[in-house]
Amino acid sequence: MTRRHALLAATAAGTLVAASLTAATLPASAAAAGCAVTYTVQSQWNGGFSGNVAITNLGSALTGWTLTFDFPDTDQRVTQGWSATWSQSGARVSATSMSWNSALNTGASTTIGFNGAWSGTNPVPTSFALNGTTCTGVVSPTTPTPPPTTTPPPTTPPPTTPPPTTTPPPSGAAPSLRVSGNRLVTAAGATYRLLGVNRASGEFACVQGKGMWDSGPVDQASVDAMKAWNIRAVRIPLNEDCWLGLSGSPSGATYQQAVKAYVNLLVANGINPILDLHWTHGQYTGNISACTDVNATCQKPMPSRQYTPQFWTGVATAFKGNDAVLFDLFNEPYPDAANNWSDMTAAWRCLRDGGTCTGIEYPVAGMQSLVDAVRATGATNVLLVPGLTWTNDLTQWLTYKPTDPRNNIVASWHSYNFNACVTETCWDTQIAPVAAQVPVHAGEIGQDTCAHDYIDRLMTWLDGKRLGYTAWTWNPWGCSGGNVLIEDYNGTPTKSYGEGYRAHLLSVTP
Repeated sequence: MTRRHALLAATAAGTLVAASLTAATLPASAAAAGCAVTYTVQSQWNGGFSGNVAITNLGSALTGWTLTFDFPDTDQRVTQGWSATWSQSGARVSATSMSWNSALNTGASTTIGFNGAWSGTNPVPTSFALNGTTCTGVVSPTTPTPPPTTTPPPTTPPPTTPPPTTTPPPSGAAPSLRVSGNRLVTAAGATYRLLGVNRASGEFACVQGKGMWDSGPVDQASVDAMKAWNIRAVRIPLNEDCWLGLSGSPSGATYQQAVKAYVNLLVANGINPILDLHWTHGQYTGNISACTDVNATCQKPMPSRQYTPQFWTGVATAFKGNDAVLFDLFNEPYPDAANNWSDMTAAWRCLRDGGTCTGIEYPVAGMQSLVDAVRATGATNVLLVPGLTWTNDLTQWLTYKPTDPRNNIVASWHSYNFNACVTETCWDTQIAPVAAQVPVHAGEIGQDTCAHDYIDRLMTWLDGKRLGYTAWTWNPWGCSGGNVLIEDYNGTPTKSYGEGYRAHLLSVTP
């Protein structure tokens, strides 16, 4: 996605209706069998709500657990839950551990959640028990009990795809990946889907006087917030000039080191980084010009022969030997637009072969030359190769696929509700034939309405084909302009769009 689209995002409005129970630490005499619970209403609407329950084991280590509590009102009930096996009989609610969170050492915590229903009032439970032992922390709601329905509460609807009970968060280091037929697979040969987000700012902050990551954190806490969404891949847009030290600040070695540090942190946390060349060098004044600056301050129609092979030589040298890292060779080519869509065959040749391309003033680096640059370093990393029309068109991708001696290429595809190919019929006729022969990754998905009806349809189709996707974008720019997933770097989702995407990630298996 271009920064032009990203700048449409303004400050988001809206707050969550929250209620919490704060549990105090038990006295030492209770340490053999004790617990603390924090119950939080994440959001609430007329007749429904979404809640989290944080459990801390203060007693001896547990190898399995069941949490129980009673709803105070007879009309309160759990409708769907995640991170535990949920059941309800009358007012009594039970949540039993999953295989991946069953072990709770002394002092260890886990968080489970659910969607619920209510009528009249929605009071918080006042007592919890873990394996039959009452959690005797002090209970103090932070907000009043919701009023009767004669004074309606907020009406934000629940996510259309609530999280299920079976998807564990990422654990351990990210897997090394390679292409096998039309699938991405791990070193052991298991099919693996890249499901996650884009983390923008590495492409623009350094050339806009905003530092490295636009003042956003790239620390362990920010990665933990991603893991809470079950994010397993992060696409990182990069700036050619800043990497090569041609312009921007930070640039050169300082910029490179910041990228390396973030990549290493993600890999250590089980998240596969996708390094994407987003903004490049070369003056372009033609059709649909985002800017005329020769420096990498905007999205150009194609990468330049002058600098882009050098960029990929440097990136590949930095990350070769770490096949958990993937290389997205160029964000969103549009040589077809540069030539006013007058010769699509010429546009596809330009994409693959580069050289002199009609409508583009500078010599172009084609995708074949970038594949060659990466492989000349000895790097074996998976490569993502885009299509035309801002990577939404894959109609002749197979015909103009670059040659890779390692056969380790994925087709990159972008899909927004404002693109041309936005129906299941188009996906079946244009994208599915490519996916039948090579892996396809939807490197950017989104919609500019702050809703999630389009991406819901799209993700359902991609899930059916076992294809991966990374949504735009994990940046707190406000969703009024669309395509913004979070309100803050703690991972608070934006209304509807972020909520819907988070719920979907928690519901699918890679």
